[in-house]
Amino acid sequence: MPGTNLTREEARTRAQLLHVDAYDIELDLSSAREGGTFRSTTVVRFTASTPGAATFIDLVAPGVSEIVLNGETLPVANFADSRITLPELLDVNELRVVADCAYTNTGEGLHRFVDPVDGETYLYTQFEVPDARRVFASFEQPDLKASFTFTVTAPNGWVVVSNSPTPTPEGEGDTRVWKFEPTGRISSYITALIAGPYVGVFDSYENGSQKVPLGVYCRPSLREFLDADAVFEVTKQGFDYFQEKFDYAYPFPKYDQLFVPEFNAGAMENAGAVTLRDQYVFRSKVTDAAYEARAATILHELAHMWFGDLVTMEWWNDLWLNESFATFAEAVCQAEAPGSKWPNSWTTFANQMKTWAYRQDQLPSTHPIMAEINDLEDVQVNFDGITYAKGASVLKQLVAYVGQDAFFQGVQAYFKRHAWGNTRLGDLLGALEEASGRDLKTWSKAWLETAGINILRPELTVAADGTIESLTVLQEAPALPAGAKGEAVLRPHRIAIGAYELQDGKLVRTERIELDVDGERTRVPALEGRKRPTVLLLNDDDLSYAKVRLDEASLAAVTEHLGAFTDALPRALCWASAWDMTRDGELATRDYLALALSGLTRESDIGVVQSVQRQVKAALDLYTDPAWREEGLGRWAAAAEERLRAAEPGSDHQLAWARTLASVARTDTQLGLLAGLLDGSVELKGLAVDTELRWTLLARLAATGRADDQAIAAELDRDKTAAGEEHAASCRAARPTAEAKAEAWASVVESDKLTNYVQEAVISGFVQSDQRELLAPFTAKYFAAVKGIYETRSHEISQQIIGGLYPALQVEQATLDATDAWLASAEPAPALRRQVVEARAGVERALKAQTADRAAGARALGH
Repeated sequence: MPGTNLTREEARTRAQLLHVDAYDIELDLSSAREGGTFRSTTVVRFTASTPGAATFIDLVAPGVSEIVLNGETLPVANFADSRITLPELLDVNELRVVADCAYTNTGEGLHRFVDPVDGETYLYTQFEVPDARRVFASFEQPDLKASFTFTVTAPNGWVVVSNSPTPTPEGEGDTRVWKFEPTGRISSYITALIAGPYVGVFDSYENGSQKVPLGVYCRPSLREFLDADAVFEVTKQGFDYFQEKFDYAYPFPKYDQLFVPEFNAGAMENAGAVTLRDQYVFRSKVTDAAYEARAATILHELAHMWFGDLVTMEWWNDLWLNESFATFAEAVCQAEAPGSKWPNSWTTFANQMKTWAYRQDQLPSTHPIMAEINDLEDVQVNFDGITYAKGASVLKQLVAYVGQDAFFQGVQAYFKRHAWGNTRLGDLLGALEEASGRDLKTWSKAWLETAGINILRPELTVAADGTIESLTVLQEAPALPAGAKGEAVLRPHRIAIGAYELQDGKLVRTERIELDVDGERTRVPALEGRKRPTVLLLNDDDLSYAKVRLDEASLAAVTEHLGAFTDALPRALCWASAWDMTRDGELATRDYLALALSGLTRESDIGVVQSVQRQVKAALDLYTDPAWREEGLGRWAAAAEERLRAAEPGSDHQLAWARTLASVARTDTQLGLLAGLLDGSVELKGLAVDTELRWTLLARLAATGRADDQAIAAELDRDKTAAGEEHAASCRAARPTAEAKAEAWASVVESDKLTNYVQEAVISGFVQSDQRELLAPFTAKYFAAVKGIYETRSHEISQQIIGGLYPALQVEQATLDATDAWLASAEPAPALRRQVVEARAGVERALKAQTADRAAGARALGH
């Protein structure tokens, strides 16, 4: 449809016609405490290459009161379908638009939040992809950059932060006015405004004569938990590393990071005013993996100041230029920056980010890294594992291919050549070709312009004396999933092969070779004639992007000795391979469980431990034979209780096992332990039963009928915060009664009053894997409602519902049949079809994995 769904062709036509110079934007937020709407006045100056032509400017608002183009008042009727028609342009134009825009509770546009702790109102903007137009009239596309000047009226006593340094407010009485300096030339989607009685901590980054003011902000109710010094430490490490590697000074006048409530993403790279979800202000004990994840997010957004903000993609098909690069940059910075606390960041990347990419790349919606983006609806569902994780993996492969020095030399030339401008794929590749001397066109076509994932397998013959007679790397290109566009291709891979020997109970790498793999078969003569190692690991050091399989002997050794690897990365690669095999039905869930039960006893990397814990639970819920599921869950729960009691007091592992037990406890003894920890009648040395862990324990008790409404209300009375309200909503939705499920369903599907976070919490509580029978009647309700949800709710809200309430736990042919019938009859929009097809693929995969697990069980019984 026209209006909100801008097409690429419309954007291209408008960009050919216009050059935008500057925006002056006045926002009156004096009504923020009451909500509703606010006055937005935009004056934009731009030139037109074809005088007399017509165009449009974007605006999503309840109403417009004034449109003046070049001194002439236009009819308010020119505002229709989220656009204002602009006829008869001159060479040089000035447009003034006065509108009443709406505060939101969806995390899009200008989000309004009232903190139950102090009753105060907090605002922040979130504009990516197309939501600056919810706050001011704008040419909402990334290649129409301009300078932005904000003037904001807000209540006295508030803090107001934007892209430019915060000025001293002016005025008297109940309101003040903040007049910000103009920004550099940036895209509309990275402008920002954060307002409310936030509190800040300040520092500066200094490097020679360079001094960049730094700020970290949060709500007063979180101030006691804000570890600003740790945030500044990571930020400064990032400044040092990126400025050296990019050879380009930080391009903005200051750098603020604001932890804001009910934020839909991890963070957003607003130029000089980064917003982050305030769950990163940890109000209870978390493991080191959570601090690592926060540091990665901080570095990701900082990298965007160059890649995305200073230099921006021309259109959203090159979104990967932003996100893949920032994801690669966060990992390489953590791995290499002096003083980094997480030098093993590539382990985390292999175990989490690449697992996400592999999953996404096997869905019917898989797409090339450089995706075909026809309109805004396409890009809104494309912030996925391919755009972020696969793209970053491929950049790591590119670094291995051209060398890191040449890679960063190319990046440096790219920034200098295109600063404050917009680029396409060819601009970056051209700079890298110049720096490396390598032709990247073939590489680009294979890696960036095709979809799908390759599988690498070793083929070897071993002589009687144990030496390797022949070793070949086999490359497969499995057919793309049904419905996916394009064809599977074989790609060139730069990989390492590691030889590991079992020495004194430890798996130690004794040899490593690096080589190019291309085509179906690549012989490896360098290892022929050598003694066959205990484990032969393809793609050692995780240089390439491919699913890796172990030969039979290596798999047997890994199954018995996975925890014996002396380094974290090869362990992570083997864990990831085992998980991928489980999802593909090549490894039975019961065998993956056995691997986890043995391997986790020696796994020291807490991030890997927590990933495997989540994957085991998912496998037991979805991929195991239903007839064996309860036995498998019982084994896992018993192991979780045993590991919890045996863990070092106060350790990250103790907390991780406590949370795991709370996700799966099922016996009276196990549930009694949870209840005892909650009421204080049971203590485990070193385990802090703090606010967040209390809610985790209560959630399981509520889901199993051991905690009623009164218990939930009592816990909320202990934690009268926004997070407490969300947890309570989730617990109420988790209760194992038809009435609780109906109430939760109605609050999400039949009403639009819930905020984004409360809705997410309700959905999370509603979907309980132990409650399949209670949830079964909602399958038909889902398909009756989903199209209307998509058409009437905002993108973020509808995406939560479409993915969250799909009957993914009903792993049966009937679910696939119901989905297919709906797809055939409902005529869904492409973005809606994609979301439902992705969910359907999960059920199809689960059925296949269940069949594999059932067969393994039959073999074990000798059937």
